[in-house]
Amino acid sequence: MNVLQIDSSSLADASVSRQLTQAIVTALAEAHPDLHVTRLDLVETPPPHLTSDLTQVVKFRNLDNLTSQQREELARTDALVDQFLAADIVVIGAPMYNFSIPTQLKAWIDRVSQAGRTFRYTENGPIGLAGGRKVIIASARGGRYAGMPFEAALDHQEAYLRAILGFWGVTDISIIRAEGVAMGADARAEALDAARRDIPLLVQG
Repeated sequence: MNVLQIDSSSLADASVSRQLTQAIVTALAEAHPDLHVTRLDLVETPPPHLTSDLTQVVKFRNLDNLTSQQREELARTDALVDQFLAADIVVIGAPMYNFSIPTQLKAWIDRVSQAGRTFRYTENGPIGLAGGRKVIIASARGGRYAGMPFEAALDHQEAYLRAILGFWGVTDISIIRAEGVAMGADARAEALDAARRDIPLLVQG
């Protein structure tokens, strides 16, 4: 079983989402002795954001007269897509930054969202091509949003990830959530403890 562990928090060891992704992968390893884990740290090795020049190559596959930089970026993109598609389980560390996701994670999504590989267009609309794998999102939030009246207006983190993964055809999505982690030491500890308690139930289930 292949697992892809993705981290996107810039807080290093202080990151709640990084603690959760590691706890999830550890639990998966205990449940599946044959587990092979590939780690992708989007802060240590961030995919460059697409420019107008790179978009012509990476997204539209205009392969005429490529520069060395364009060839490098095309190879980088193809490697990221290959890595994602090779995984049976993808664990995504996704903290909420300003009601959305870290820019590094968005840059990764922009690379992996490839027509003909993770989705395709048809006369009846887009069809996802990346189903058949499980995605576990380790969600960390400074405030509390789940179940609140304003959640739908402010959650462009979990809702967006569900949307893009669904667009790729991924339907098996679970969330391990720790929220309120910026509301004091006690709230942070309580949120982490609650999230960690959910992990074995998710893995066993």
